[in-house]
Amino acid sequence: MLASGSPRRAELLRGLGLAVEVVPSGYGEPADDDASPPDLARRHARAKLDVVRPRFPARVVVAADTVVDLDGVSLGKPAGAADAARMLRMLAGRSHRVHTAYALALPGIEPPVERLSTTSVTFAPLDDAEIACYVATGDPLDKAGAYGIQGRAAALVASIDGDYFTVVGFPLGEFVRDLRRLGFTLPSAK
Repeated sequence: MLASGSPRRAELLRGLGLAVEVVPSGYGEPADDDASPPDLARRHARAKLDVVRPRFPARVVVAADTVVDLDGVSLGKPAGAADAARMLRMLAGRSHRVHTAYALALPGIEPPVERLSTTSVTFAPLDDAEIACYVATGDPLDKAGAYGIQGRAAALVASIDGDYFTVVGFPLGEFVRDLRRLGFTLPSAK
């Protein structure tokens, strides 16, 4: 059970051969200027889990959250096109960190497993026309930091240092290692 409405997370988990049922938590991801970006990602992931888990106590439930961190400032999802352009101007030609946290609850196992994965991303220098062109696609409007590395924004990125899937929104390697540690195996290919 995925406590998230993110189509990217559902697609990543299904790519592992998992049967994924999507149950969005409805949690609003409130901003918190006092929380560090990594703590905010952890807090949001756990809150999403805490909303959905009581409704499905006999099921495996996972929730996640991604926060873009520019010099200690959290960049969440933009409020609109102008906000997306503002964020992209801030990121242009600079390095930032992407934190993705997940919380995983399994029946009979307490406490839930909580993980944080961080990857550094460097953007190429961008001019206003490049930013406007990307914003016009609508792609940045539902993504932390106003970009999705797996789509058109790949052209904005100069380099990454760390796990690509953390930037997409779910650190698959960490998740699979946690499942194995807890005695679960991925389904065999058919």
